Amino acid sequence: MDYLTRWEEMLLIAVYRLKGDAYGVPVKKHLTEVTGKIISFGALYVSLDKLVKKGFLIKSRGKPTPERGGRSKIFYQVSPEGEKALQVTRDLQKNLWDGIPDYAFKKE
Repeated sequence: MDYLTRWEEMLLIAVYRLKGDAYGVPVKKHLTEVTGKIISFGALYVSLDKLVKKGFLIKSRGKPTPERGGRSKIFYQVSPEGEKALQVTRDLQKNLWDGIPDYAFKKE
């Protein structure tokens, strides 16, 4: 299995954290709050769709709502394959950092 990119990892974690409320707006808001970066909806949806194609996310449509002009929300859920990819990436990160003390990069 290939390792996730940092961006893929962040997207999957955001979707996982949001559980049943993981659609574009909350995912974008969460990532913006965590990273402090401005994320465009275009980049977000392209990346989410790539993760769907890789089998790491499951995509489903909600019911159309009048507030959205009759359009439905597209919800995302982390698939079992996505959970495995997150675990592999988490294990890699842990192994890479293992043995390096927290104080190693603190500036005094």
